[in-house]
Amino acid sequence: MVIFEVQTKKTMKVIDDYNFEGKKALIRVDFNVPLDEALNVTDTSRIEAAKPTILKILEDGGSAVLMSHLGRPKGQRNDRMSLKHICEKVSEIIGVQVKFVDDCVGEKVEQAYTELQSGEMLLLENLRFYGEETNGDVAFAEKLSKFGDIYVNDAFGTAHRAHASTTIVAQFFPENKCFGYLLAKEIKAIETVMQTGEKPVTAILGGAKVSSKITIIENILDKVDHLIIGGGMTYTFVKAQGGNVGASICEEDKMGLALDILQQAEAKKVKVHLPVDVIAADDFDNNANTQMVQVNSIPDGWQGLDVGPETLKRFGEVILDSRTILWNGPVGVFEMESFAEGTISVGNYVDKATQNGAFSLVGGGDSVAAVKQFGFQDKVSYVSTGGGAMLESLEGKTLPGIAAILD
Repeated sequence: MVIFEVQTKKTMKVIDDYNFEGKKALIRVDFNVPLDEALNVTDTSRIEAAKPTILKILEDGGSAVLMSHLGRPKGQRNDRMSLKHICEKVSEIIGVQVKFVDDCVGEKVEQAYTELQSGEMLLLENLRFYGEETNGDVAFAEKLSKFGDIYVNDAFGTAHRAHASTTIVAQFFPENKCFGYLLAKEIKAIETVMQTGEKPVTAILGGAKVSSKITIIENILDKVDHLIIGGGMTYTFVKAQGGNVGASICEEDKMGLALDILQQAEAKKVKVHLPVDVIAADDFDNNANTQMVQVNSIPDGWQGLDVGPETLKRFGEVILDSRTILWNGPVGVFEMESFAEGTISVGNYVDKATQNGAFSLVGGGDSVAAVKQFGFQDKVSYVSTGGGAMLESLEGKTLPGIAAILD
């Protein structure tokens, strides 16, 4: 991968390369957390993920200036998207009372920054209240840069965006910029799957559409030994090979692409594993009538919504024999209890393989949601915090937020 080929011990500066005593660190965190109607944080995992980086700085005797976005206010102030609503939760998780300023540039911030003492942390207001943030405005980035001696990027979830706070600001810290613990772990996890992982390497790709995964598939074919395909995109592959998929989701305009992928895989000696049997339903509904059918013989009017037992047996044999596993996407409509068994079983296989010494990386929105829903997050090696950033990394793209630190 381009990202990792330019890495050396010298160029990839991480937070442990610095002592923050007497220093103020400007940290890009990803506190874009979900809030309920009463504006309470409903999932604290992103705050918890940033905790080790923040504590390292404070325990060194430094202070931390935290900047993040929340939601998509599109350059307008919006009280419901103010970061003031998360202050109490941030203080509780970090164990230090966070100070808050209701702006991210300007005189109020300058004063709060000047008064910030060692061991203290300051949270700036939502960066996206300014359109300049998402536009990657250099002047805005320069204003932000005044609030730190060292720039730390620990926000993998936004590393694929060339925004002012994630990428542009780094140029104002030519010698004093580094990755936080979280971002460094994300880079290492992807590097393990894409470059250094022990063989056999298996990728489990699910989700609805071939079109959303094509770039990933093409990029990983040189890296993997096995490719397990599940979810809705199964039926594009099956129909392309002459199967009857009934009313299952199918991208008919991508069937040629599916056949091309199979040919590429064969040429590269990658074994592709498609479902052989599925649970078909007569409606996209948890209470629909169901029947077990061969994947290439789904009756008209019926749709495949989960993989069947023979498929799971075969998938399990591959996963348990793997030493490095990438899991991106569920293999069925796990949100409905009637069609969750396949995804749960895959999770159990990945769990068992991990216990046996395999490295397992889970990434991509739906697979992360499934892992959390079924309690697998502590049973795999690593769960990525960045959906879009993770996918672009797997596609082989250089993420601007990472390149800016390596530059």
